[in-house]
Amino acid sequence: MKNALRKTAAVALAVGIGVSGVFATAAPASAASAIATYGNECGSGYKVVNHRNIGSKGTVFLTYNSANGNNCVVTKRVSTGAAVLIEAGLKIGSSGNHYDKYEAGHFTSYAGPIYLSAAGKCVSWMGRISGTEGKATNTNCG
Repeated sequence: MKNALRKTAAVALAVGIGVSGVFATAAPASAASAIATYGNECGSGYKVVNHRNIGSKGTVFLTYNSANGNNCVVTKRVSTGAAVLIEAGLKIGSSGNHYDKYEAGHFTSYAGPIYLSAAGKCVSWMGRISGTEGKATNTNCG
């Protein structure tokens, strides 16, 4: 009888661990779905060097091409849909209130790519989707 109880307890514990494992992996997967995926919008040779989430609406990606010294920014929605205001901005350094390169419009998927030569310099960059913003100031120097 004791062996039967031990087996039942062991099976219940294993099932509990298995079920909690399913729930534990489900949460990060749904959280990850709020991050847009970079799809090489900047073109060949550009690698993602930084990104910022834009709430649950999307992600702004900063990429760099070491062959030509150019940075590129793309603001992407999590999923396509009806056109909404999407913005992307990129500038050298952090001074001033405007971006050297900027694009805004009503798009179904993403704004950009926008390019700026910034080898050896710090950049500030932003993305905005329907008023929600993700940005970084004076980053990725060099």
